Amino acid sequence: MSHRVAITGSDIAFDCAENQSVLDAALRAGIELPYSCRKGVCGNCAGGIAQGEVAGLDGASIRNESCTPEQVLYCMCTPASDLQIQPVSWHRIDPGARKRFTAKVFRNQLAAHDVSVLQLRLPAGQRAKFHAGQYLQLAVGDGSTRCYSMANAPHESDALTLHIRHVPGGAFSARVPMLQQGDLLDVELPFGAVTLDAASARPIVFVAGGTGFAPIKSILDDMAKRRIERPITLIWGARRAEGIYLRSAVAKWQRQWPGSFRFVAALSEESRDAEDAFSGRVDQALQAHCPELAGSELYCCGSPGMVHAVRELALQKLGLAAADFHADVFVDGPALSAAEAVPA
Repeated sequence: MSHRVAITGSDIAFDCAENQSVLDAALRAGIELPYSCRKGVCGNCAGGIAQGEVAGLDGASIRNESCTPEQVLYCMCTPASDLQIQPVSWHRIDPGARKRFTAKVFRNQLAAHDVSVLQLRLPAGQRAKFHAGQYLQLAVGDGSTRCYSMANAPHESDALTLHIRHVPGGAFSARVPMLQQGDLLDVELPFGAVTLDAASARPIVFVAGGTGFAPIKSILDDMAKRRIERPITLIWGARRAEGIYLRSAVAKWQRQWPGSFRFVAALSEESRDAEDAFSGRVDQALQAHCPELAGSELYCCGSPGMVHAVRELALQKLGLAAADFHADVFVDGPALSAAEAVPA
């Protein structure tokens, strides 16, 4: 049995099958709602229900700490009746935008003791269309996929660069150190709605934890390419200094924006006496260096716990508007099948 789901204030409506999430039904119908993890963790897909009833998929919770009382997680709920929903935003998906490629390993470099920078080349004459901040799904080989953000800017469209942390026992990450030049990998892209509002000139704060730096690097390289000028703060967290594994990229942005780019390395397990270092977690560094966020935009990428701590601090104590918090949560484990989520 299916139910009809309509978006309030529009002529958009689509069917949602039994035991299918509202988010997946929208994506299959060619409508993209805000989302990131699709596992009920990040809260990006939270939106309102103007009319009708929903239930949790397989008994899952339809809310988390990021939801207001009026919101539910579209990725974790299924209709129990016909619905009218009130998403924060929505847009039609370009049917030709998402594509599958068999990419070839071009370079595999160890950037830190537990992080590989994996560069992939697309087949000759093919290009990947994506927005800075989006991610791809990579086929692991057992029928599941893993999600990795593109670290390169969109203008480098014949290649894909991924920052991959080595997770012990990881279905793919544990294999990464053994990948050789010429090895083939099946990928699909783009996914994700955490992208930059290029029309805004407001101050922007980026907060990254570990390899959460990858999508932020893509955004900043894209801003540099397009010569976008706005006040920028980058807070990058790691346990120790060697975890800040691409200082050369930071140095490039410091040269690009000498008067408007500020960098802080937040080191949770190490004290460093340096102008750009902070001893503590990223949320503590954010409070120390950005005590007033009203009128700013904040992009946060990292683990669920880190993103939650930054979100809570920014919204409850530092004056950031909820609509100006954008998060990409890195969650271990398989991604949902792309076939379940995209237009046929």
